[in-house]
Amino acid sequence: MYLTKHQYDQNQRWALDGNLLPWEFSLKLLLQLPKDSIVNFLKSLQTKETANDSFLAPIESDQEVWAAGVTYALSRDAREAETEIKDVYTKVYNAKRPELFFKSIGWRTVGNNDNIRIRKDTTWNVPESELTLIINNKSEIIGYCVGNDVSSRDIEGENPLYLPQAKMYNGSCSIGPGILIADAKELNNLKIDIIILRNEEKAFEGNTNTSQIKRPLTELVNYLTREMSFPHGVFFHLCRDKLVNHLKVFFHVMLCIRIVAS
Repeated sequence: MYLTKHQYDQNQRWALDGNLLPWEFSLKLLLQLPKDSIVNFLKSLQTKETANDSFLAPIESDQEVWAAGVTYALSRDAREAETEIKDVYTKVYNAKRPELFFKSIGWRTVGNNDNIRIRKDTTWNVPESELTLIINNKSEIIGYCVGNDVSSRDIEGENPLYLPQAKMYNGSCSIGPGILIADAKELNNLKIDIIILRNEEKAFEGNTNTSQIKRPLTELVNYLTREMSFPHGVFFHLCRDKLVNHLKVFFHVMLCIRIVAS
């Protein structure tokens, strides 16, 4: 089951597998339900009216996007190479407690074919292709989408305490095109691809797999929701660094997550 959000004149409307849901449907409402009730609830609402092609970021304006950093060994190694303060990322990679940080609010998040941005006051910026979990208000994983955690590497590399400035700014968070309803156990072997084009020519291509994430997904979710409630659900980036060295203006970034046949 695949949820998408669409623009209709001055209004927005959700769709399921390409067919519109009622106007009153909202993702915030859906994420108040237990995981086991979601599929039947969505089936009961689906119409036969086909959705248009005007996609929006699949998030409500007041929902939050959070992230877990240094979740792969490669991200640990990359961060250590970039920072002037050594051992910080090795320690958090090996620690019991993960690195968590706020990334964006829904209204600042961009969607499929929208423009991401790099900061004007930096020279080293990267896109980060990521698995983004969608979590209900009961701390259950109900699905996922593709995420892009655009980051300013030189700012964070100068001092890890500058991470909020490196991670949080207009156009630094992208998700979409839609949300695939899935169980957590289905997310342990997904291939994540990234292709970057400039002037229609390939400037970079790379990939990774969610099987390389060090911690169980449910463990990361538990840390995120342990002392914070998310009454409208939450989006959760699982950060994947260093698939590309540098992002400049006028680049076209394409991200894809695929199920790997076993």
